[in-house]
Formats: sequence, C-alpha cells, structure tokens
Amino acid sequence: MVSYAFFRSLADRNSQVTVELKNDLCITGSLQKVDQFLNLNLVNVSVNDSDRCPQLLSVKTAFIRGSMVRYVHVSPHEVDAEALQAAAEEKQSRSQASEKRAIS
Repeated sequence: MVSYAFFRSLADRNSQVTVELKNDLCITGSLQKVDQFLNLNLVNVSVNDSDRCPQLLSVKTAFIRGSMVRYVHVSPHEVDAEALQAAAEEKQSRSQASEKRAIS
C-alpha cells in the first residue's frame, strides 16, 4: 500500500501537514502516527478557521478518522517524488504479474 507507506514515512519525520476534513475544516499539526486505515494522529494542532470552531483553540492533539479526511496538504520539500513514483510503479508491475498468473 503505497499511500500508507508514504504517510508512515511522514509520521517518522513528524512532518507538518494540513488536513482538510469533509466538513471543510482545516487542521494543521505534526503528523505523529498513522495506521492502515489512514487514521491520523496530530500533535501541536491549530485550526485554520478559529472563528468557525472556537472550541478547538485549546486542543493540542487530535485523532482524525481516515474516512473524514478529504485531502492532506504536505509541504513539497517533504515529498520524495522519485521514491513515490518508484513504489507506485513497483506496485503496478506486481499487480499486472498477479493478473497474468490468474488468467493462466
């Protein structure tokens, strides 16, 4: 699972991310943990629209369920595009090889 491995590498480095939720709320923080369902655990969080959700101003850690995430914004310098491309190509070639075995 390429996306899980990517987010796990970000969590290992405590990368700063902004998570856009399906309810249009954006939360920024350091990615501490991620699981196989892409649930995210953020520390040192801040809400980008504090007027809309003032109750979240005092929150310092957040667990975000993966099914509630619309988009995760990552700084371009945090992304190793070549490694990500290689992992995606490897997964695709394995998928095609397993399809050929299933047809035979």
